Amino acid sequence: MSLDPPPNSNLGPAPEAANLGVVRPPLVYLGSILLGLLLHLARPIPVLSRGLGARWGVPVILLAVGLFVSAVRTFKTAGTPVPGNQPTTTIVRRGPYRFSRNPIYLAFSLLQLGIAFWVNSLWLVITLLAAVAVMSLVVIPKEERYLSARFPSEYPPYKTSVRRWF
Repeated sequence: MSLDPPPNSNLGPAPEAANLGVVRPPLVYLGSILLGLLLHLARPIPVLSRGLGARWGVPVILLAVGLFVSAVRTFKTAGTPVPGNQPTTTIVRRGPYRFSRNPIYLAFSLLQLGIAFWVNSLWLVITLLAAVAVMSLVVIPKEERYLSARFPSEYPPYKTSVRRWF
């Protein structure tokens, strides 16, 4: 079932789900981490002074895990699925979604940054920037078009009031 847009809308009918394509967010970040680690193994380039990696990396990883768990719990409490290849049932405005429209993607980014600090790899930082670019230029705009078409009266005000990343 597809929702029709409101009259005079140029959004077209809403697709069944936000992300039915091959560019899936977990795979974007997993590929980015694996590529960064391979480049690090081939030619290590440190990003931090010696001895700071674990001291900075572990807290960032823990922050990422906490943010991810909170975001997933908030979605589950609201009764909407987490995977983007399933239909969204509501706009979530509680929990971490009060300050970020994309806290799960922020958590993925923080996880990769924490890993980059922990293993002390500039390559992981560079591939993280590439992953954030793919998310910002491809994935998130597609999801925002879907949400605007599916929730024409709810999503635009939410989008205006809450930042994309943080």
